[in-house]
Amino acid sequence: MRKKHILITGPPGIGKTTLIKRISHDLQNLNPAGFYTEEIRVEGIRKGFSLVSLDGKRATLSHTDIASRDRVGKYGVDIAAFEDFLSHIAFFSPDTGAIIIDEIGKMECISDRFNKLLKTILEQERPVIASISRTGEGIIKEIKNLLTLSFS
Repeated sequence: MRKKHILITGPPGIGKTTLIKRISHDLQNLNPAGFYTEEIRVEGIRKGFSLVSLDGKRATLSHTDIASRDRVGKYGVDIAAFEDFLSHIAFFSPDTGAIIIDEIGKMECISDRFNKLLKTILEQERPVIASISRTGEGIIKEIKNLLTLSFS
């Protein structure tokens, strides 16, 4: 059986997260598991990103106030919090009918655990719908190459 995964990409602010949230709502009958990201804004200024699981749990992925050796631009990335957050998502439950991930980006891919998790998830027959960075090396490029259709 051919795997049916969908990657969504585009420039920042185009609506990828809005689409992911709508898809996760529309696929409730499949009992999806996964997460989406939200901006953390203070007085209109973006200060970081939070994670929200499809069952409503929250964690902070990155923030300008996080002192971390793992950084993307001005944001310190809390890898330990991210990996703990991931451990509570039912990606491999027999009841889970689809996986939704927003996003496969530079911050998330700092985590080796997340990268291994992605590879395992993508090897399964369960459909995956994910947003992915338009640019990036390593696993971002690898996943795009794996899932991109080529027509000759």
